Amino acid sequence: MTTNDTLQSEALARILAATDAPALEALRIEYLGKQGSISALMKTLGKMSPEERQAQAPVIQALRTTVADALAARKETLEIEELERRLASETLDLTLPAPEAPRGSVHPVSQVMDELAEIFADLGFSVATGPEIEDDWHNFTALNMAETHPARAMHDTFYFPQEGADEALDQAPNTGANTAANNSRMLLRTHTSPVQIRSMMKQGAPIRIIAPGRVYRSDSDATHTPMFHQVEGLVIDKDIHLGHLKWTLETFLKAFFERDDIVLRLRPSYFPFTEPSVEVDVGWQDVKGPNGSRRVLGGDGDAPGHGWMELLGSGMVNRKVITFAGLDPDEWQGFAFGVGVDRLAMLKYGMDDLRAFFDGDQRWLDHYGFSAFDQPTLSGGVGAAA
Repeated sequence: MTTNDTLQSEALARILAATDAPALEALRIEYLGKQGSISALMKTLGKMSPEERQAQAPVIQALRTTVADALAARKETLEIEELERRLASETLDLTLPAPEAPRGSVHPVSQVMDELAEIFADLGFSVATGPEIEDDWHNFTALNMAETHPARAMHDTFYFPQEGADEALDQAPNTGANTAANNSRMLLRTHTSPVQIRSMMKQGAPIRIIAPGRVYRSDSDATHTPMFHQVEGLVIDKDIHLGHLKWTLETFLKAFFERDDIVLRLRPSYFPFTEPSVEVDVGWQDVKGPNGSRRVLGGDGDAPGHGWMELLGSGMVNRKVITFAGLDPDEWQGFAFGVGVDRLAMLKYGMDDLRAFFDGDQRWLDHYGFSAFDQPTLSGGVGAAA
């Protein structure tokens, strides 16, 4: 018997006698490791003559393969034996109490939506909804947004491919020739304002609604996401003026933030769908707590230690928008406003990164989530339950 045959017989016998995984691993290292006996034989091939190498290489390689296969087979056998031992010895005591099941929670966005609906319902508003996949006419044209308005650009709005319409736009971009094709384009709505148009066209006037829902814009950072939530309000009636708008927003913000010292500042601005248009700033102050200071809305922004925070946009509904909706602007007037639901949640509940709203992190939901039984009411409060 040659040396190789002796080595093979010894290795196979020892592998077959191995009783556990650690012993088998020690044999693998002894024979096939970098310093193993079979590995040492493989290294001798480099010092042989071509004739010797041609004769010895197949023999040594066969030895290595045989030992490696034996190790794999014994490992599989040991694993099966171990599994059978566990199945025979382990039992499940069905009389033990069941582990505590994970509890679901209401997402902060859903909670704020409920709070908004409760507050505005008390002010006589109803909730209106509309499609998230909109056409260009309802999303832009009916809101008095010009063909050249930046919001219509591809880098700001998610458009759907549309046969024929896209070709017409490519042939005549930003001209009157592409108006019909543009109006028929489908997109993910960039705001909930199309709901206002659809509601006016369907219900007529007078009307008093809020339109909460998801909207989509091509933007992403700590305070912006491609999909976010927005609520817009609309009032159309006779003899409506800017004072009605200011009172409505002030009443809403005091109820939502549960503070009576909310102070608003209206600044002239521009939105295509309102005229006049105003940005609404809210006074804030730094409040010190155990975890440091936190910016809290409330108080006069011009007072020492206070400031103004831009919160939402609003204004009197543009006459052209009222006309697009099929109403007579000489008879009906109104106001509209819009604010990000996610931003309201961040301000009220101390959240600092908008992207966390959509991560699905259970730890975040455990910290900020609301019990499904904590329904907000004006009598019981609209904030987080104690």
